[in-house]
Amino acid sequence: MMTTKKLILVLLLIYTASNSFSQDDFGIWYSVTAEKKLVKNLGLDLDANVRTFNNASKIEEVFFDIGLSYKINKYLSAAVSYRFTEFKEDDDQFHPRHKWFADLKGKVPLGDFDLSARLRFQQRYKTYFEDENDKESKEAGRVKLKMLYNIPSFPVNPYLSAELFFPMFTQSERSVEKNRFMAGIEYKIAKKHSFDLEYMFQRDYFPHISDINIVSLCYNLKF
Repeated sequence: MMTTKKLILVLLLIYTASNSFSQDDFGIWYSVTAEKKLVKNLGLDLDANVRTFNNASKIEEVFFDIGLSYKINKYLSAAVSYRFTEFKEDDDQFHPRHKWFADLKGKVPLGDFDLSARLRFQQRYKTYFEDENDKESKEAGRVKLKMLYNIPSFPVNPYLSAELFFPMFTQSERSVEKNRFMAGIEYKIAKKHSFDLEYMFQRDYFPHISDINIVSLCYNLKF
């Protein structure tokens, strides 16, 4: 009975978040992540992702990440990664994009809760140019906070998260160009297998305000 009540509360959490924002566009993000321990404190991270838009009827981008993560101590880690993307540009064709990230991550347990934060610097390069500005790289800083509730003796753990995107090394009318608000659940299938189901509201202020509601499905593997 308690297990059923907890699951109902998790589902209500996602439903409430999904009705808290406007309904402009809808997309589904599909992803598979993998982590491989190489040596002590050093790991290999892989990520394959397909993202849709236009009420999930069209693919917007397909990308693949590869990176290394280093565990500094039990609370702090650092990572660097590269992303190759096929992105649907304004000519309605897919063109490559290149992006790299540098991350600093922290995680602190608070009883049954885990509070985590990620500071990220990213740099993006386009190969499809509509004007001279597209030939230049675009840099951004990102701050992400996440609170996860570890339900005792239960494989499903709910969480809330938020992320802000800040333009860097360029003149901008806004200090925040994009934000994301998420609510989801982590389901531990087995020791090295898990599944995430997440609702996300994303608002992009550049080049004009556009909102999208996203359901994210992610399978995670550690080996």
